[in-house]
Amino acid sequence: MSRTSARRRVALVLFVLFIVFPLVELYVLIQVGELIGVWPTIALLVLDSIVGTWLMKREGARAWHAMRERLDTGRMPGREVADGALVVMGGALMLSPGFVTDVFGILLILPLTRPLFRRLLMSYAAGRVMVTVNGAAAGGPRRGPDSTHPGAAGDAVVRGEVIDDGP
Repeated sequence: MSRTSARRRVALVLFVLFIVFPLVELYVLIQVGELIGVWPTIALLVLDSIVGTWLMKREGARAWHAMRERLDTGRMPGREVADGALVVMGGALMLSPGFVTDVFGILLILPLTRPLFRRLLMSYAAGRVMVTVNGAAAGGPRRGPDSTHPGAAGDAVVRGEVIDDGP
């Protein structure tokens, strides 16, 4: 992906997040307010935030315990870390006022719908890792302590002396 297309994509995402999404949220709030009244709408938003906080706490604790259990058995907690990240994102959406963000937050938090978003998140992350690895392997920018090494990517040679300061 070229830098220009990457900048356009970032600009589009920012436009949607900061212009389109809030306008949609306001429209839905106004429509609900007209339908059920101002005070019931506010009460519903407060109740929604309380339920979201409770749900985030419960599912966050489950994700944390699953991650600790996985680590204690010596296995990598990839799925559990993704679940934790989704619960945090969903919780942030649930705490923000608005019905559209609440729907997305609930979808990220609930154990029934979270696997779909986990797959999306993990495939996105895997794609990002592959782009980075392929970029470095193809002679792209290299990072790390061996970035000045003139050899091929992955040919890190460290010369030195091992000193044992034993007891």
